[in-house]
Amino acid sequence: MPGVETELDITRQFLKSRLTTDRASFHGYEAERQNIHDLLERTAEHGESNSALLLGPRGIGKTSLVVSVLAELLTKATFYRNCLIVYLNGLVHIDDRLALKSATAQMNLENAVDGKVFGSFAENLAFLLECLKAGDRKKSKSVIFLLEEFDLFCSHHNQTLLYNLFDVAQSAQAPICVLGITARLDVIELLEKRVKSRFSHRQIFLLPNEDDFAGRMELFESLLKLPTEQELRAFEAQHTPIPSEALNNEEFTLLNRLFNPLNFSFSPKWVTQWNRHIDKLVKSAEVQTALQRMYDFDVLEGPFRMFLFELVSEVDEQHPCITVELVQKHLESYESDHKVKLLMGLSVLEICLIIAMKHHSEIYDREPFNYEMILTRFSKWANSSSTMKGIERPVVLKAFEHLKQLEFIAPVTGGGLTKVQKEYQIHRLLLTYGQIHQAVQRMALLPTEITQWEQSSLV
Repeated sequence: MPGVETELDITRQFLKSRLTTDRASFHGYEAERQNIHDLLERTAEHGESNSALLLGPRGIGKTSLVVSVLAELLTKATFYRNCLIVYLNGLVHIDDRLALKSATAQMNLENAVDGKVFGSFAENLAFLLECLKAGDRKKSKSVIFLLEEFDLFCSHHNQTLLYNLFDVAQSAQAPICVLGITARLDVIELLEKRVKSRFSHRQIFLLPNEDDFAGRMELFESLLKLPTEQELRAFEAQHTPIPSEALNNEEFTLLNRLFNPLNFSFSPKWVTQWNRHIDKLVKSAEVQTALQRMYDFDVLEGPFRMFLFELVSEVDEQHPCITVELVQKHLESYESDHKVKLLMGLSVLEICLIIAMKHHSEIYDREPFNYEMILTRFSKWANSSSTMKGIERPVVLKAFEHLKQLEFIAPVTGGGLTKVQKEYQIHRLLLTYGQIHQAVQRMALLPTEITQWEQSSLV
């Protein structure tokens, strides 16, 4: 019946919501998380000034880690009443004027600033922090500055914003914590000397664990299983909701609409049935092999969650559960190599030249080659072949130049190499042997002798 949600629809919504909005439950990196937790807590409760950088590749969970720490701290009245969170993003706040305007709005100080003229950026920032001081002028409200895409702030004119924030943090004019989040590991080198000298040089690295496939299988299981009633009760007991009073920053939307499993309800029978199926899937050797191949490609959690999201999107009335075939099909599209697809579109003559280049590279340990060398190797095979005899030299040269246009081969530059005739110009192969083998195996209607020649350089 249209309009009536089935258990399957609710399951799909639940899993999609968990994969995309579950930013509060962070696992792994316990020491790094505790470090950030203590840093923010000390700023809010003891008025300490600090600065730190959180570094790691994209998709590893830097923002999720910070959000999970804030979701935990904002449940305490001592934290959210004593501090303000200012969230700035390098992709949005592309210059210091925009960043300061946004910071003013997030501190709710537009009225205090309205109509005032400031001589410098530092004076403006000092005024904003002064406004947060209490009546006795000793107790001041702490401010936590979260700078997402921190490396982009380094490209701002004179790095004025960073200079002033680090200067305030170092000289303890007001209790502030500056936390930069970036994927660039060399970001310290982008800072000017005067900015670098005011930074605390506290760097927290999140680096991927490359040999924890058992952890990946556990993650696969935990993200796809539905919670039992017992688990929901445990979740309710452990997680205190964030008070609405603490969520008054409209710019920092990451804490809004956090995933809450209590908003979904399933019958115990359906939960048991679905979880039993996921258990079977986890134990399947084919699924383990497929996920191991994916883990060899990419160890980050972000792309893995998107892979699971695509799997969940395929679930419908005709396919009511995730199958081994579905995992393998999606893995093929995940692994698909664009160069292999381009190779599969080549003519038979062009693929023969690629095979000749492959054999040359294998024999001479990837030494560069020219057209004449490849033509000699190809002609030697073609003369013994029944399908490729009598191809004229200009036709082969045209095919060779087409491979150069497609960037399967590239000319070796330097010295006087560019001044020689095109037949004698030195080139390098830009493909791996695996890509060539994969394309030859997948090409439809390719003569058998060509497939055999690809596997053996002996003519």
